[in-house]
Amino acid sequence: MTHVVTEACIACKHTDCVDVCPTDAFRAGKNMLVIDPDECIDCAVCVAECPVEAIYAEEDVPPDQQEYLQLNADLAPRWPVISRKKPALPEAEHWGAVRDKRAMLDPRAENEESDENQAA
Repeated sequence: MTHVVTEACIACKHTDCVDVCPTDAFRAGKNMLVIDPDECIDCAVCVAECPVEAIYAEEDVPPDQQEYLQLNADLAPRWPVISRKKPALPEAEHWGAVRDKRAMLDPRAENEESDENQAA
């Protein structure tokens, strides 16, 4: 089993969960975190640390968040490991309570430049 980061993390990216993960299973995108299902040991210590309640055990992911199971698995190999807490995104307080923000997910890795910046 694994744990899954869901929609509530988009545009928030609180990293309290990262500090407590014993296996460095978290991966960092531009505006969200995901959990690598191959690294997660299902210890659940991250769940209580998330201030926006974005992390669920695989079997407890709400029906409207099921796509995040596959999304975590797909993005984890592409995004870098994050093992230390960093500041949340600037408007995290606002975005933490907003729902239906899947379209806001930036699929780039935290350290990845946009196509426009790469061409410059």
